[in-house]
Amino acid sequence: MRLNEISYNDAVPIDGYGPGFFRIGGEKLDGAVAVFATGVKPWGGFEDTQTILDQADTLDVVFVGTGAEIAHLPKEFRTTLEDAGIGVEPMASPAACRTYNVLLSEGRRVAVALLPV
Repeated sequence: MRLNEISYNDAVPIDGYGPGFFRIGGEKLDGAVAVFATGVKPWGGFEDTQTILDQADTLDVVFVGTGAEIAHLPKEFRTTLEDAGIGVEPMASPAACRTYNVLLSEGRRVAVALLPV
């Protein structure tokens, strides 16, 4: 088996999560957050598409962590992002964190918007 050390270059990976918080780049952040390769921003939930749209020119897809369980996204939220050319993939927040880190390490143009578990 070959093991490779993961390199994120200047990007910010998600280190962990727990009830109501995320640990990103060594810092504990409470509540919902949006994580981009360039940094972290507070996220206002499904009513807040602007935080993601502000990064649209650097994204191909955004993973949306819907909390402890996967849930359907509001139609308006999904449509607004897709109309801007951003793919939207809902999943439980733990899976969204893992998927984001893997694709980020590959240099992919991804982001994640997370509701806490």
